[in-house]
Amino acid sequence: MIAALLHGIVLAFGLILPLGAQNVFVFNQGASQSKFRRAIPVIITASLCDTLLILLAVLGVSVIVFTVPVLQTVIFSIGLLFLLYMGWAIWKSDPAPLNQKEAAMPPKKQIMFALSVSLLNPHAILDTIGVIGTSSLSYTGAEKVAFTAACIVISWLWFLSLALVGRLVGNFDAKGKFLKIINKLSALIIWVVAIYIAIQLYNMF
Repeated sequence: MIAALLHGIVLAFGLILPLGAQNVFVFNQGASQSKFRRAIPVIITASLCDTLLILLAVLGVSVIVFTVPVLQTVIFSIGLLFLLYMGWAIWKSDPAPLNQKEAAMPPKKQIMFALSVSLLNPHAILDTIGVIGTSSLSYTGAEKVAFTAACIVISWLWFLSLALVGRLVGNFDAKGKFLKIINKLSALIIWVVAIYIAIQLYNMF
């Protein structure tokens, strides 16, 4: 069981560490908010989405989606549109000083964007199914539970840490100058992910 637990921890870290659209968005909101508690909606939403994807991958339910070409195309298309919109919104945002309420997204917008970048990101879904789902096949019973739990716990801790680091950066950037640079970089990274998805869509036809 310990081996399965360690496997889950290492695997989850390996998948979640790369600077993808989801990570960038969580960090960005942590830095933008005037208080850390205001970033809680994005932390919880991103963590719950990852938990859902991990459970679906381990249970094998989501594999069905990728056996139907039409569903693949729909997911990729929706994901592409959301990422393009999110990149544009972040690029256009002009952070006010961090002691002002309008410096960051309100809870509803945080949740909407976090849902889109988590559940409509085909690359993240493929990683979860292809790596975590496949790796879980090596375990049964208590070992599979330990493996799955390790992946989920690491996911929650990672998003919490990302937002905390973002908040620390925000504390040293009261005027929002550095945050403007982060916004531009965030948008560019998100658009790169969108381009990757567009290429994937093109290759389907």
